[in-house]
Amino acid sequence: MLIKICGLTTVDDARRALEAGADYLGFVLYPKSPRCVTVDELSRIVEGLPVTAKKVGVFVNEPPDRVSEIVERCGLSAAQLHGDENPAGFGDLGVSVWRAIRLRDGRWSPDPDLWIPERYVMDADSPAYGGAGMRVDWDAAKAFVEEHHCMLAGGLTPVNVGEAIRRVRPAGVDVSSGVELSPGKKDHRKVEIFIRAVRDAEKK
Repeated sequence: MLIKICGLTTVDDARRALEAGADYLGFVLYPKSPRCVTVDELSRIVEGLPVTAKKVGVFVNEPPDRVSEIVERCGLSAAQLHGDENPAGFGDLGVSVWRAIRLRDGRWSPDPDLWIPERYVMDADSPAYGGAGMRVDWDAAKAFVEEHHCMLAGGLTPVNVGEAIRRVRPAGVDVSSGVELSPGKKDHRKVEIFIRAVRDAEKK
């Protein structure tokens, strides 16, 4: 069960997430997000992390060449596309592509059949592009997981993540607001409890 702690904005929070057992560190590069980091800030954060750390950049409606440039500069392990991107041009980034999808009126959007990502990230349909703390329909998510490689996001917390894993059985979980003190600032205790809850659910 893979764990991604997303919306990180500081070296300290990122290192603490790694120490707690996170598999992936997520950084939002979307200017309108309260968890946004600039490319320069991300570059400095990366310098303070172990070279083995797996870093995921979250992008919203950036062109492929810009995504590729940031991936290379910051040594990212994956690019998570969270906007309304066109799949054309994203097959040659040189790293894994993660495609965020939302359930809208009973259908997953964007159309999963138009993408061939390394994995999908199932998130709630909210006015913003993620990080709203809204929960995905777990029954619909479970059906999608049966046919696709997925991470489950959207409204996960240390309290409900165990149940979410038991009901949906995703390949991994992705949390941001559910382990925060405030937008962009992680609660290290919540991060630890969240990861422990995931491992406990995994064993069961």
